[in-house]
Amino acid sequence: MAGDASLRERRNRLLEQRGVRGEAFCRRYAAEADAWLSGLADRAAGDNKRHLALLAVGGYGRTSLCPYSDLDVVLVHNGHRDIRAVADGIWYPVWDEGVHLDHSVRRPSEVLTVAAEDLRVALGLLDARMVWGEHKLADPLIEKARATWRDRLGTKYLPVLEAQMAERRATAGDVAFLLEPDLKESHGGLRDVSVLRALSAYAPLLADYADLASLKDAAAVLTDVRVELHRMAGRVHDKLLLQDQDQVADSLGFADADALMLAVSTAGRQIAWVSDDVWRRRRLWDPTPPPKRRFRRGAPEPERVRPSSELGPDMVEIDGEVALTSSAPVSDDPSLALRLAATAARLDRPIARGSLHRLADRMPPPGEPWSARTRDSLVALLALGPAAVDKMESLDQHGLLVRLIPEWAAVRNKPQRNAYHTFTVDRHLLETAALAAELADRVERPDLLLVGALFHDIGKGFPGDHTTVGMEVVERMATRMGFPPDDVDVLVDLVRHHLLLPDTATRRDLDDPMTIARVARAAGNRTTLHLLAALTEADSRATGPSAWGAWKAGLVADLVERADRVLKGEVEPAGPDRIVAHNRALMDEVRQTGLPSVSLQPPQVIVAASDRPGLFSSVAGALALNGMDVRAANVSGEDGVAVEVFTVEVARGTWPDTAKLRQDLAAVLSDRVAIGELLSERERVYSRPRARAANQPGTDVTVDNEASETATVLEVRAPDEIGLLHRITRTLFEAGLDVVSARVSTLGEMVVDAFYVRESGGGKITDQARLSHISNAIHAELHP
Repeated sequence: MAGDASLRERRNRLLEQRGVRGEAFCRRYAAEADAWLSGLADRAAGDNKRHLALLAVGGYGRTSLCPYSDLDVVLVHNGHRDIRAVADGIWYPVWDEGVHLDHSVRRPSEVLTVAAEDLRVALGLLDARMVWGEHKLADPLIEKARATWRDRLGTKYLPVLEAQMAERRATAGDVAFLLEPDLKESHGGLRDVSVLRALSAYAPLLADYADLASLKDAAAVLTDVRVELHRMAGRVHDKLLLQDQDQVADSLGFADADALMLAVSTAGRQIAWVSDDVWRRRRLWDPTPPPKRRFRRGAPEPERVRPSSELGPDMVEIDGEVALTSSAPVSDDPSLALRLAATAARLDRPIARGSLHRLADRMPPPGEPWSARTRDSLVALLALGPAAVDKMESLDQHGLLVRLIPEWAAVRNKPQRNAYHTFTVDRHLLETAALAAELADRVERPDLLLVGALFHDIGKGFPGDHTTVGMEVVERMATRMGFPPDDVDVLVDLVRHHLLLPDTATRRDLDDPMTIARVARAAGNRTTLHLLAALTEADSRATGPSAWGAWKAGLVADLVERADRVLKGEVEPAGPDRIVAHNRALMDEVRQTGLPSVSLQPPQVIVAASDRPGLFSSVAGALALNGMDVRAANVSGEDGVAVEVFTVEVARGTWPDTAKLRQDLAAVLSDRVAIGELLSERERVYSRPRARAANQPGTDVTVDNEASETATVLEVRAPDEIGLLHRITRTLFEAGLDVVSARVSTLGEMVVDAFYVRESGGGKITDQARLSHISNAIHAELHP
């Protein structure tokens, strides 16, 4: 590029070359920055260049310079009299370019003093190289900085590095399993690669205990994506948002965003596994001399090897790792991998890498059907709960899970590109099984719960509806694993009905006897019902923070209790009189004053008002104006006064007082306020931009005329927004329908609203043309 071009011009020319990607871009951009900064330094120093050196450090130092990353530099001097003027002559042009600069001006001794106390500075200096100046000043400093790192690695830096890694994982999550990972800071990201490089360079034993060579390709994938994110955004942008994934996939030549996220997940998983493995084995490679221990005279030294009799057959503990004995039947016993993982999980020890390699090279697939020992070994491993997850990850990284369960390959690293799910499919299955282990004492067949939890979403790896396909896959798998036919049927039912309880509890009227009867009939028996209840909790908790809470847990528990009574042959008690004494008092107040009456009984808001068409919609709008998210609603009334009971969550702000809510309701019902305009403004102020993928579904309306004897159930799935319930129920009112009850459930950025509706004269909506008209009206309202 032209020698007089500014750094911004040089960068822009590189960005315009779409074929220059990833690490190649970073190296070329770093070279352009070197040339430009050298020219600035030449002009700033003039003829007085002695005892000066400009060092690139950190990512710039190792030529990993992404388009909008900081230029990390240190201007080193030995008492240069005009050092301030020289520094200003370099820094100000950089700032004028709008390039972010992380800079310092120091003598060599000052550099070393700061590095000795500041881990970030010390890490940056490990990649230091001279961009401009005198080598005789720069080279000794760089060598001394690296020597300082070696000397203080174990005593000073390692504990801080380990704590920082744990903190980053807690705050930024995992690249491998997140819907929107931070490519730099998330666990398994590029920051971890930098740390591992720093450790490997100055802890010689580390190479014996870590698969560092596997980091190269994984880091290249993340760098490719990171450079494209910067290119697209025109700024620092390291978080791979859902809304960007389609464009990044297209830019990098992936078939689609799912293929991109599969590559990102695979890379992040490899980096994270190596990183975790390194820290688990720290005491084996840590260069810090162990503290001296005092032993009583004549006392034996601590054993390096724990006998296999204490661990079970075929295993031994060596240097704190669980390993296979030399005589272990690796080529004959496929249960060995599962038993090894279970032992390591039980003792909280790493699995020796040599043993994993032996198994990967020689372990046969299990026969058909599996032996009872292999099947029992899988159940025993799953029963260890969260401790088993990392050990199964170790088996998976060496191809052993796929050898045992070939169908696992279809879900491995498979992304779930919606905001409702936290994890990839495979990690979600492992997390569900781990959580199910904590609930095993609630069910009659813990083994079926654990295996069902592990495979309940296996259908997501195959074309078609994941439940329908999953039933076929699990039937085949369970039969191959040697389960008897009755157990196979139960496992298939767990897949068939794994969404039955949460969907029914949050979208159907639990006071309707038909609701309870349908669930009891689907479960078939109490054993399966209890298994479904435990699976529902484990599955929901493993899905993400919005998938399980006190409200949903209470609804599911109520549903299970009622269905359990039916399956025991007990008569379901009649539902409570909806017009209880308290509500009658509110109705009397309405008759006396002519004004709405409101009672706040968290989490319920009870509203009584003169019945009128569209009342439900108006009340829902008033609640939305007060920051209340409706989760359920029931309508009753008599003699011209309606009582509407709303179960709500206050997502924004605090509970309003009764007087304010009453005033708002009176204003809405008297048409003194334009509620639609107010809700639109509230949506504009409070909502954040939605991360919508190109293939994310929009609004969908379904009809269920079998769920209730007296009402039609309309389910509306749509992107969440303030006032959505008001807009839908207003549309239903305008279509001449009465809303009897409603249920609202949130699935990430989407909601599913279920409405029990009747014609204004009573009865279900059975005319298909009318149902189509209602559906079209809802679509038109939500997508004008």
